[in-house]
Order: sequence, then structure tokens, then C-alpha cells
Amino acid sequence: MDAKLRLPLLVLLLIGIAGCSPTGSSTAEGPAKPSGAESSGAAQYRIAVVPKGLGHDFWNKVKAGAEAAARENNAVILWDGPATEADIDTQISIIEGHVADKVDAIVMAACDANALIAPVQKAVDAGIPVITIDSGLNGDLPLSLIATDNEAGAALAADELDRLLGGSGEVGLISFLKGAKTSDLRESGFLKGLAKHPGLKLVSTQYCNSQSDEAMNNVQDMLSAHPQVRGIFASNEPAAIGAARALELRGKTGEVKLVAFDAAPAEVEALKKGVIQALIVQDPYRMGFEGVLNAVRALKKQPVERRIDTGVTVVTAENLNEPDIQKLVNAIPAG
Repeated sequence: MDAKLRLPLLVLLLIGIAGCSPTGSSTAEGPAKPSGAESSGAAQYRIAVVPKGLGHDFWNKVKAGAEAAARENNAVILWDGPATEADIDTQISIIEGHVADKVDAIVMAACDANALIAPVQKAVDAGIPVITIDSGLNGDLPLSLIATDNEAGAALAADELDRLLGGSGEVGLISFLKGAKTSDLRESGFLKGLAKHPGLKLVSTQYCNSQSDEAMNNVQDMLSAHPQVRGIFASNEPAAIGAARALELRGKTGEVKLVAFDAAPAEVEALKKGVIQALIVQDPYRMGFEGVLNAVRALKKQPVERRIDTGVTVVTAENLNEPDIQKLVNAIPAG
């Protein structure tokens, strides 16, 4: 073959090989990875699921529920959230990125009830349905809120402390983040609960920014300033883990009663050891499942309930091993 013809033929051969590559092999850039359906190419819907943070057991259970619903509804989820629940700006950027990417729907837990209104408005303006789980927004932009009745759950914590303390004593509150809807509701619910128990006196309220190390320091400071504190309510997972650690370090296990929200493995272990006396347990798996399920319903133009209460259960060492409690604690689907 003439040398002048070899190079053009080689180029054509290479082009032909490249053209035979299968389509759909590339993945979307960025931290959000599709999961749920067998492959993103086979899925009918792309649903962004944006938690308040990524580092806690609670959000892992939310993700498991969301993935289960996606598998059942021909959808994939794009799971992405800020590293910490206090990183509001990052969550705003994530939501705005999903709007720009034209996802089909967004399921989210808002880090701040006001700061996330503007990016959610952008989603709504773009025709993207938004479902909130766990932590909602002020106003009525989202189609639904799927969450615990946080005020009722926190009031149960006050009831448990009253029972544990025999109706009297100084107590403290370790909350997590001012402006986060769940944090504010649990604080107000605890105060309402205490109003029913006049023998309990709230002497200190601290905020840990959903960081267990900060919660540990909060409790250390609380016990130094108020040595007569006999009970503490820790209103989320990192608050509970930090508070339990502080009580162990101070040699106050069992002496200072601790009631906490959520049921991370470290919290359950502390319950077994007697450092925590009661857990106010949510159903994060159901939040994730119902969030994605209702996003699909919205996309199909089916009715979506404005408010879905996912329930709350008081777990103690006495009922921990009951089958229904084990299902809840371990995020095993009912049925």
C-alpha cells in the first residue's frame, strides 16, 4: 500500500473504534453518586437526596430507606450533603447545583429553616418538586414534611427525666443548632414538657453544633457551673455521644440521668452500660423511604400528604431487646 494512504486509513480505523464504544459509560462529576436502581440509565427518575450532614448514623439510616424506595420505584438517588450540619452554605450550594443539573426531584433535610428558602424557591421555579424530611423550612414551598413530631418527642424526654428523678431536681439541656428546625422544636418541646413537671428546674442550656466533642465540653462546663444537676437531655446523636462521654469521664454514670434523642450504635451501647437511661428514638429509615416515595408520587402527579409523622418511641434497657424495638433501632423495614 502506498505510504501516503496508510496514515488516513489508520485515522479512519481509530475513529471507527472510538465510535463503537458503548454509550452511557461516563458518570456524573461531583460528589453525588447515583444509587437505587440497577443503573442510572435504566431509571425513570433522578432524585437528589440532601441530608443535613454525612457523618452520623442517623443519616446512614435515612440513606438506606431512600435507596430502598428508589429500587422499588425505578429511580436513582443522588446522595450528597455537607460534612457537618452547621455548614449551611455548602448545603445551599448543593441544592443550587442540583437545580442547575435539572434533577427530577429533591428530597432534603434543611440545615436552617430560613437560609434554605431561597435555593428551594429556585427549585420550585424550575418545576422541581421538593420534599422535606426530618427538618423543614419556614413557609410552604416544599410539598411535604416527613418527620418526627419533635416537640412531642422532646416532651417525652422531660417526662422520662421526671420519672427517673422522682419528680425533683436540677436539669440541663444539650441542644445542637439554633435556627435548625429540629433543634428549635426539640428545645421548645422540652420546655413545654418541663412546664408539666414543676419539680424539675432547667439551670443550663448549651449548644454543641452537632459535634460530639463540643457536647462533651458543654456537659463538663455544665457540671462545673451547676454541680447539683441530676439530669440531662441531649437532643440529638452527637449531643448524646458527647454527653455520655463527659459523664463517664466525670464518674457520674448513673448518678446524673441522661435521656437522649436517636439510637446510634454508640448510644445503644451507652444505654446497655447504664450511662444513658432512655432514648427517644425516631424512624430515619422511614423518613428516607417516604421522602423518595412521595417525590415519585409528585412526579406522577399523584396526591402528596403535607405532613407525615414518622413516629417516636421511648427505648430503655428494659424494652431494648423486644423484637419491634430491635427493628426500629437497627433500621429493619417493618413487615
